[in-house]
Amino acid sequence: MTHASHHHRILLVEDDAPLASMVADFLAPQGFDVAIEGRGDAAVARILSEQPDVVVLDVNLPGLDGLSVCRAVRAQYRGAIVMLTARGEEIDEVLGLEVGADDYLAKPVRPRALLARLRTHLRRSTATNAAELGQPITVGSLVVDASRRSVEIEGVELDLTSAEFELLQFLAENAGRTVSRNDIYQHIHGMKFDGLDRSIDLRISRLRKKVGDDPAKPKRIKSVRGVGYILASDP
Repeated sequence: MTHASHHHRILLVEDDAPLASMVADFLAPQGFDVAIEGRGDAAVARILSEQPDVVVLDVNLPGLDGLSVCRAVRAQYRGAIVMLTARGEEIDEVLGLEVGADDYLAKPVRPRALLARLRTHLRRSTATNAAELGQPITVGSLVVDASRRSVEIEGVELDLTSAEFELLQFLAENAGRTVSRNDIYQHIHGMKFDGLDRSIDLRISRLRKKVGDDPAKPKRIKSVRGVGYILASDP
């Protein structure tokens, strides 16, 4: 299937009208139908009613900020949320991950970088749909079920964001093997790790808390110094 054969629906929540128009004009020939919303409070209802394939969400918005929008829709919206920020501060990224953002891009927006991220999320969604026909992945007492988009440990379901689920699923698919930061970054973002982005480490840190790992001495999601991470069976 080519990108042009199906027009994916994007809701761009951005109050900078010239920027929004530029992004929409760039994405349209790439096979995207882009709707634009300039207010955060209005975006919540649109995301939930329209259920676009991907939401591109600015942090600074009138009416309701992007973090609050993400928090409000995350439980009922299954698509990817890519957040944009002009500040580029680490605290923004931490907050974005906490409220359920799947990805993060700093302004000024580079259209081709955004396009790469969108395609990665859409490919992952397609791959997940295909994986739904397969069996759950079991690693000790941890069970990752792609059909339900759920993870259980000893029968107790974990409360994971979409991004956390994708990361844990990737680790489970490679259980017992070390995966590098570049492998993870390539899987999540569809591009080579630049060595500076700390989003992978932040995601791992949050994931460890949710699977019950001791942050000081993790036994389930272990660090391999200078390389990456490994998902071990039950400690």
